[in-house]
Amino acid sequence: MPRMSKVELYAAIRRDHRGGMSMRELERQHGVTWRTVRKALDSSWPEPRKKLPPRATGVDRYKPVIDEILRADLDAPRKQRHTVTRIFHRLVEEHGADVSYGMVRYYIAARKPEILVESGKAPLEAFVPQTHQPGHEAEVDFGDVTIRLAGELVTCYLFSFRLSYSGKAVHRVFASCGQEAFFEGHVHALRTLGGVPRTKVRYDNLKAAVARVLGLSRARVEADGGSPSNRTTASKASTAAQASRAPTRRAASRDRSATSPATTSSPSPRCPRSPS
Repeated sequence: MPRMSKVELYAAIRRDHRGGMSMRELERQHGVTWRTVRKALDSSWPEPRKKLPPRATGVDRYKPVIDEILRADLDAPRKQRHTVTRIFHRLVEEHGADVSYGMVRYYIAARKPEILVESGKAPLEAFVPQTHQPGHEAEVDFGDVTIRLAGELVTCYLFSFRLSYSGKAVHRVFASCGQEAFFEGHVHALRTLGGVPRTKVRYDNLKAAVARVLGLSRARVEADGGSPSNRTTASKASTAAQASRAPTRRAASRDRSATSPATTSSPSPRCPRSPS
């Protein structure tokens, strides 16, 4: 029998406890101590593992020397900077270091980017968490998807309407990507969700929604039919004009859409032959 993960073990203990088993019976049934049983009953998620303190290595005493070399290389000509091999040989020859090349290389790979940031010669990576109010925003994507219809690969078009806060999404496949299908997808999604986002619906540069991008201003001209959110709801349409300043948000949206169970199509979905 394969060994259970800790999450599965906790779920089994909680399930057996709801079935009326006592603490001692749970210990014998699952081969655990009373502490584990108590933790499983108190929380459905195991506690995160404690990080062990880093072990001392032979390179620790030479870290200030390596840091000094790396800082001196910041102002040195490109072809005169130290390689990892040269630093290793200097430690052995000048300081009598008894360290391996791999340990030196590992430390330099982790420390060099930090020294660049400390010196102001490299940008500091930062992340801005997304925050959404319940029911306020939604995201729309409309792209092609390949399915197997009656034994043949056919390109169809998948409409996705996703609420930004909850992640609840509605999907519909169409045979074309025209504005009629675009609008019908909105009507189907809003009816299924039972409401309309309060503030805005975000769009990428979909041909069905955006007719033209205007020069350097990146302003968008809506298609002749207008945005469905402007025509049929009180929500405000928001195209990629704002998203172009935050590409990570658009990438995250595409990643979520790509990993959504309803949109995953590998291998291609098979559709039965329609009765004639």
